[in-house]
Amino acid sequence: MSIQQLITPEKHNLGGFSVQRILPSETLKMVGPFIFFDHLGPAIFPAGEGVDVRPHPHINLATVTYLFEGSLLHRDSLGTVQEIFPGEVNWMTAGKGIVHSERSPESFREKESTLHGIQTWIALPETAEEVEPSFSHYPATDLPRWVQTGTSATLIAGSYQSHQSPVKTYSATLYLALAFTEGSQFQLAPMEGLERAVYSVTSGLFVNGKPLEPYRLAVLAPDESVNISAGAEAKAMIIGGAPVGDRTKYWNFVSSRSARIEQAKRDWQDRRFPAVPGETEFIPLPDHSDHDSSVTPLS
Repeated sequence: MSIQQLITPEKHNLGGFSVQRILPSETLKMVGPFIFFDHLGPAIFPAGEGVDVRPHPHINLATVTYLFEGSLLHRDSLGTVQEIFPGEVNWMTAGKGIVHSERSPESFREKESTLHGIQTWIALPETAEEVEPSFSHYPATDLPRWVQTGTSATLIAGSYQSHQSPVKTYSATLYLALAFTEGSQFQLAPMEGLERAVYSVTSGLFVNGKPLEPYRLAVLAPDESVNISAGAEAKAMIIGGAPVGDRTKYWNFVSSRSARIEQAKRDWQDRRFPAVPGETEFIPLPDHSDHDSSVTPLS
């Protein structure tokens, strides 16, 4: 069987903003280095409203933002100010520690607007957990794109066959966005030693001829060729890569070492993380953390 496991998301309503949280789940913590996966929206905001995620910290991971609709404004403690639009990639390496905020820009709030996208966290390998923090933005035109059997593929990060994304990664990674037309297909090649999963952003998808409901993550056998097809216009994401080992997670902190998590908690409580220029607010450390209620959405 090509599908080894099927993950159903937990739906969160964050003040009218719908989030499908796929990873971590009760039965699956990671796929390759991917340790967190949120499907944002699609959410329609009336004029004057938007997303406001106050400054919060991360360690030992990278956050990745990819939008289908709308825009977000990223600010971080490095002084970065970067607006992201559909098809672009924001990659933030937290390393030894970074703080950032994400808000809807003024242009988004001027009229009724839709926000729709995917946000993921990628656990850094132990040798890179404490690298210097960094931020990189990649325009849509920089990403490899090709068409296979009528399906448009965009390589967000990592490598696939002859394609290589310019996004810097720290371990073997696969992150693909697929856009299907009615009747189109994508044959996912075997990738020995790499974990893989396909996420159904929309309805209308089939995996080896079997329907895949929307908002489902199908974990695939690593050494098999898998046919993904669509009966109508549809979108899917492929995630995966080489396993990086077990990780401890608390709130927005991820690490291979529990002691590092405890240090990060103390540092955030004692305001020892760097500040985000232009921001005066922050999200306090929660009293407890689980993936159901305490993880700050929007990376």
